[in-house]
Amino acid sequence: MAYNGFAIDRYVDAEEVTRQLDELIRQPVWGVRPEELEKYEEEYFEAKCRGSKERIDEAKSIIPGGVQHNLAFNYPFPIVMTKAEGAKLWDIDGNEYYDLLQAGGPTVLGSNPPAVREKVIELLETCGPSTGLFHEYEYKLAKKISDLVPSVEMFRMLGSGTEAAMCAARVARLKTGNKNLLKMGGAYHGWSDQLAYGIRIPGTKGLQSRGIPKYVFSHTDEFFPGDLEDLEKKLKRNRARGGTAAVYIEPVGPESGTRPVTREFIRGTEELAHKYGALLIFDEVVTGFRIGTGGAQSYFGVDPDLTIFGKVIAGGYPGAGGIGGHRDCMQHLGAGIDSSGKKVKKALCGGTMAATPISCCAGYYTLEEIERTGACEKAGRMADRLVAGLQASARKYELPFVIFNQGSICHVDTVGTMHFAIDWSKPWTLPTVMKETGRRQKEMEHMGAAYMAEGIVTLAGSRLYTSAAYDEEMIDDVIARFDRVFEKCGRLG
Repeated sequence: MAYNGFAIDRYVDAEEVTRQLDELIRQPVWGVRPEELEKYEEEYFEAKCRGSKERIDEAKSIIPGGVQHNLAFNYPFPIVMTKAEGAKLWDIDGNEYYDLLQAGGPTVLGSNPPAVREKVIELLETCGPSTGLFHEYEYKLAKKISDLVPSVEMFRMLGSGTEAAMCAARVARLKTGNKNLLKMGGAYHGWSDQLAYGIRIPGTKGLQSRGIPKYVFSHTDEFFPGDLEDLEKKLKRNRARGGTAAVYIEPVGPESGTRPVTREFIRGTEELAHKYGALLIFDEVVTGFRIGTGGAQSYFGVDPDLTIFGKVIAGGYPGAGGIGGHRDCMQHLGAGIDSSGKKVKKALCGGTMAATPISCCAGYYTLEEIERTGACEKAGRMADRLVAGLQASARKYELPFVIFNQGSICHVDTVGTMHFAIDWSKPWTLPTVMKETGRRQKEMEHMGAAYMAEGIVTLAGSRLYTSAAYDEEMIDDVIARFDRVFEKCGRLG
């Protein structure tokens, strides 16, 4: 196969996957049969994960929900991990797992790679994790990202993808003089007030943004993923409301491609954003350095004005966020002076623990190693093999599951929870949609528990990330484990 430096050999047929997902949500719910789920709970979680259960029960008295990160919530209770290496994880009870969560996507090389770890240890022995002052690795990481990603003429490190998305909005408003933000419905650009809108399911607006006053969204709106006509309608409407400062998209579709979009749509967003005086902002928190070393933007041949980075740019270490882009945009994050000495408005941007020596060192050597080893291509090949095997397994048991991948980002959609949408022209359908998605979410969690009991860690039981630490033998073992779960599935009504 000719991957040509990217994780993708052949881009997914977004229209065909959408058709399959449309059919899936018309189906009754399918999942692990109740008697089989009960066996997993008794024979695995209760019998073999006692240490995890005890620790989580103790933690709940101090930590809300018992864990500090949403990714750790699992049915029937979170598992306590104590070791991560390559493609494997180990829990407090000594159980071994294949890691297809990959910390939410950043560990393209696999967990705790020695080539990065050794450099971090060297740094800790000399400088320590943070000084609050400049370190040479800040420059090295920025230069590496600029060299790899064509649209990034300048780069500013931040603490997280959420911070980068917030910062991008401020830069866009200063650069364009416009007020409004448009984002792809269902996409996730962090949890800041203005961008926590229309998340997970297109059309939700602020329904899933509890704790945020409605007025905060007065300058934020969503457009339906894959629909250029809807995007242009919103852009036209904004012309009379202060203009559009930025159009945000996840380049493979919302929620890391859960609802995939076409190449034509991606290129069309660039054209429409610029036609109406807005900046195009690519959220490459997941796709950056996973689809390819130049990001998804290089694969699609798009030149975004700003790019949001996260996760991988610190190699899985803390402080994983940043914003990069064209020089005329990024000058708004400088000292208030552009390259010609002219004064410009400076965006409010902080972060005491952004760009620490440890995060920049880890990020620099991670990107060096990804580039040196061709990690994106290898992870993509492993994902192609995995998806082909899972598709064959689903066919064998006549399951209606929709299984596809965009490079090393894989989706095993068993219930179609996130393929629903809210149509506000028919508000009476809202209770039905919310009830149905809640019911299907529960069954998705049950699937995740079954996978965990078979030694596979996934993201919410529906999304998988492969890394360069996998080989074909491992992938075939993973497929066999999924097959054991699929064998126990049936129509639940």
